Amino acid sequence: MTSRDQEWRSRTAQLSWGSSSPLQGACWGNLDNRPDEEGLREACGVFGCVVAKDAAHDTINVAHVIYLGLVALQHRGQESAGIVTSEGRGTAQLHYHKGDGLVATVFTDDKLNKLKGNVGIGHSRYSTAGGRDPTNTQPFMVHTRHGPLATAHNGELINAVALRKTVLDRGVGLSTQSDSELITQMLSQIPPRGEKAGPDWGARIRHLMEATPTAYSLVLLHEDKIYGVRDPFGNRPLCIGRLMPIKTAYDGMDSPKPLGWVLSSESCAFQSVGGTLMREVYPGEIVELGPEGVRSLDIVPRPKPAKPFSEAHEDPNHTDHADILHSPPPAFCIFEYVYFARADSVYEGQQVYSVRQRCGRQLAIESPVEADIISTVPESATPAAMGFSLQSGIPYVEVLCKNRYVGRSFIQPDTRSRQLAVAKKFGALTENLAGRRVVLVDDSIVRGTTVGPIIRLLRQAGAREVHIRIASPPIHHPCYMGINIPTRGELIANKKPPEELAKFVGADSLAYLSIDGLVKAVKDGVVSKTCTPSGHCTACLDGKYPVHLEW
Repeated sequence: MTSRDQEWRSRTAQLSWGSSSPLQGACWGNLDNRPDEEGLREACGVFGCVVAKDAAHDTINVAHVIYLGLVALQHRGQESAGIVTSEGRGTAQLHYHKGDGLVATVFTDDKLNKLKGNVGIGHSRYSTAGGRDPTNTQPFMVHTRHGPLATAHNGELINAVALRKTVLDRGVGLSTQSDSELITQMLSQIPPRGEKAGPDWGARIRHLMEATPTAYSLVLLHEDKIYGVRDPFGNRPLCIGRLMPIKTAYDGMDSPKPLGWVLSSESCAFQSVGGTLMREVYPGEIVELGPEGVRSLDIVPRPKPAKPFSEAHEDPNHTDHADILHSPPPAFCIFEYVYFARADSVYEGQQVYSVRQRCGRQLAIESPVEADIISTVPESATPAAMGFSLQSGIPYVEVLCKNRYVGRSFIQPDTRSRQLAVAKKFGALTENLAGRRVVLVDDSIVRGTTVGPIIRLLRQAGAREVHIRIASPPIHHPCYMGINIPTRGELIANKKPPEELAKFVGADSLAYLSIDGLVKAVKDGVVSKTCTPSGHCTACLDGKYPVHLEW
């Protein structure tokens, strides 16, 4: 572990911004290391729903819509889930239910029927800051002078320690280590410019965003409205959808009015609830969804650093990258495309599946290999394997059968159990493997604990050669914005170059997609389909963080 990793675990990270906000300073949440788990982990999924003013109240069951939305977002967090609903203006009490486990386990029909209201928000959680304490289960609620407020949050505040100190210095007690409680308490306070008549949620949210520039997407509930918030760098995703009447080709309805509106971390949830994608929330944007429809309240610009990054960087060879001093670009997490998002979700005007397939094509161009079949480690790498197959002309054949009911893997108590951990998750399709040279495409390698046992499984099933191709670049750096990536010392790419790693895991060859290749695969679709500015965070790959870190 490097000195920087040690500092990150134990101290506050400081940020230098051009803003005059007193909330300057940063710290990262506890790293929830799970050495037995190879994959990356996302922070959470958020969802919100509001019924249209002229929609019949019995047409939309808000709690059930949110439940279905959270089920569609289950891949983003499996530790806990919660739903909060409101019956509208003047509501003194919110209805809520939260619990540990999968969405389908937490919510029964009886519990959903008790969540009355025509507006609500939901959350599925994977812990980063705050750990697995049940008190951190979201949405988080407080009572304000203007009534109850609920918050659901995806991401991790870069300056949580400074915000916590500011809130405590104002005499406000905090009951959890959750970033969501900090956000909710900040929003409960009157903004510096004051309020003329009632709560000005646009001003309150803007004050919060000026105090902490990244990384978060928020869904807030107050009375009969929900608010969607995306940090100025756009690091975490959030999109808006319409709830439409279910119709057939023969019912004669032309351009029916929406029954309501929804917010979601991913557009894949809209199809599950009978909705359609309107657009993404722009980086820095605050949107309001109410019974009358959707409106944009404000867009908060990205802050400029107070001084060049190179002046404060511990590496004397560090140079500032690509115009960041003049106009910091958006920094949407590029691993949403690689790993986190469901393949049918749409970001920046393009479907995630298409990006992953282009990654596979680019990987075949950069690292060709003679083989008999192309295959994949199910399931997120399947589009990339298909792309590799299409580009190389080598047929795609399944070689692994995944056990979908195995549940999460935990630290195994003995050597034999550890050796059988992969066999518990996957079965080899021996008839497809016997005597063949296989290219196995995976989406990423983090610690390198899984790929070796998979290769052994394939060889035992009769594979003559096994070549590993990774449809993303090697991960060299931790993430400080809500993704559970280990410290530098735990990342296998920092221990072994590809040739050495291939020998270590028992592969005949191993190659990664280049950073330029990944960015090209992503931006090719963005350029062709959207005109909005784009930019992506590749910090875990190249160490170029979108914000300045002082240690």
